[in-house]
Amino acid sequence: MPRPQPHLEEVLASEPGPHIAALFDFDGTIISGYSATAMLREKFQRREMSVEEIAETAQVVAQHSLGQLGFSGLMSAAAKFMKGVEEESFIAFGEELYKKHIARKIYPETRAIIEAHQAKGHRVAIISSATIYQIEPTARDLGITDIKCSAYEIEDGVFTGDIIRPLCFGEGKVLAAEELAAEYGLDLDQSFFYSDSDDDIELLERVGKPRPLNPNMKLKGIADERNWPVQRFASRGTPSWIDYTRTIYATGSLVGAFAAGLPIWALTRSQREAANFSIGLFGDFATAITGVELEVEDERHLWSSRPCVFIFNHQSKADVMILAKLIRRDMGGVGKKEIRDIPILGKLMEWGGTVFVDRADGKSAIKAMEPLVDAIREEGKSICISPEGTRSLTPKLEPFKKGAFHLAMQAGVPIVPIVIHNATDVAPKNEFVMRPATVRVTVLPPVDTSKWSVRTMNSHVRDVRNMFLRTLGQAEESAAESVATEAAPPQNGGEKPAPKKASAKKPPAKKKPPAKKVATRKGRAG
Repeated sequence: MPRPQPHLEEVLASEPGPHIAALFDFDGTIISGYSATAMLREKFQRREMSVEEIAETAQVVAQHSLGQLGFSGLMSAAAKFMKGVEEESFIAFGEELYKKHIARKIYPETRAIIEAHQAKGHRVAIISSATIYQIEPTARDLGITDIKCSAYEIEDGVFTGDIIRPLCFGEGKVLAAEELAAEYGLDLDQSFFYSDSDDDIELLERVGKPRPLNPNMKLKGIADERNWPVQRFASRGTPSWIDYTRTIYATGSLVGAFAAGLPIWALTRSQREAANFSIGLFGDFATAITGVELEVEDERHLWSSRPCVFIFNHQSKADVMILAKLIRRDMGGVGKKEIRDIPILGKLMEWGGTVFVDRADGKSAIKAMEPLVDAIREEGKSICISPEGTRSLTPKLEPFKKGAFHLAMQAGVPIVPIVIHNATDVAPKNEFVMRPATVRVTVLPPVDTSKWSVRTMNSHVRDVRNMFLRTLGQAEESAAESVATEAAPPQNGGEKPAPKKASAKKPPAKKKPPAKKVATRKGRAG
């Protein structure tokens, strides 16, 4: 059963309205650990720090840890390293940092609290001592449009080596909150502030509802004295040896499951029955040992229209064991060609009915999928494909490619959408360890493809994607918005799609605020 979340339950029961603010610290509260540490690690790995800079950084961090240097001194030291660097290059660095390190550190429990506040119509904002470059990509993912944070001074798009005062730290966070209150008419006496550190005691005392999340020892002591409700999350951060053991056993169980199916193959000469036994066994064992429980809505749709093409939103490597537990038998799949080269695993997946495709070669991918049409028509197998093409960084649904839709149309079978709500709770992208979680899954009714054509394909893809978006509680896509496309295989004896030039939307130009302006949202840092 899911663990109770007192903070979340409180929000769900709270008064709605835009006059209430939900303010969040960033490091340790929204994400596990410190974004500055991830930033230094990435710069070190890129060899963008000289030996002198590494030594000076280590000295400054040590002085700060020992209480010999305040936060202002720490930021001033960091700003010196930025002198002469163009802001645009650091914006790009922040985006890369998010993709490689920060996205997988977001606490799913905090995400749920933020979404609950947004559903209540509360004004959600981040107030952090970190910089906009560390925060903004995460805020964008979470749908947060207001950020108050510390800032480096910029002139003509270049860092000067100085900081903007006051910093968003201590009393500076109170000033930031009061600025937001004045701008939006917020009642701070009815508002929430979530933080992990006693450094934020001034703002915790200023709001009506201080809510420590993952508090350090000093804040925990203060919270106990003042009867502030406290909550801790273990879904991110340093994994335990149990987490590693679970993950290794779950991954290795694929080999054991297929080995267990060999006697069936030997005695019955039926590779299909052996594979069915192994797939079901793997799904049951892997989810059990990792502590993954499934809450499945409308499970009957998994069996009502086979053979079919199952499509799912791909959030996590845990999706493989989740789908094996759900679909269980008479299934094939599609995977990237790199998996085939993995010793043992590649061969086992191929034996189990997986077709490997080269994502970079559209024509090759189409040709490789031709046997899947035969597997559906002649063998009665169902095929499982993610139209996103790869795992997403967050629960946000990515654009759909068309391959799965053309496959269903050619084979003359329905599409059955499997909506996975929160597999990132188990293992987000770029994370090795899988952790216990309750994953919600919704199986939507089969989608008839018998009247589809190549000419109307874009609208069908959009309609099905909107089914996913509605179920996930995300904004639907309009007809004017583009859908990711790939080369469409011609129907047997049918019409060929007209060739289209690939196009990519450029992100909107980033407006630079005037120099020497404190970084808030509605623009980049300045």
